[in-house]
Amino acid sequence: MDLDDDLPRKGDDPLARLLKQDLGPLSVAELETRIAALEAEIGRTRAKIESAADHKANAEALFKR
Repeated sequence: MDLDDDLPRKGDDPLARLLKQDLGPLSVAELETRIAALEAEIGRTRAKIESAADHKANAEALFKR
């Protein structure tokens, strides 16, 4: 399985564009800023996953009564 198999198929998908960007022209400072932004986005995404899981668990608990 190719790693690209997990990527969205739309050519204009922001994640696909991000992964294809050439990092060569970026300075160390720009790369560090990029890493910080990506780490913040990972945190935001993890928080959303946790919120969705909590919401699902609460809904399931409500309907099991």
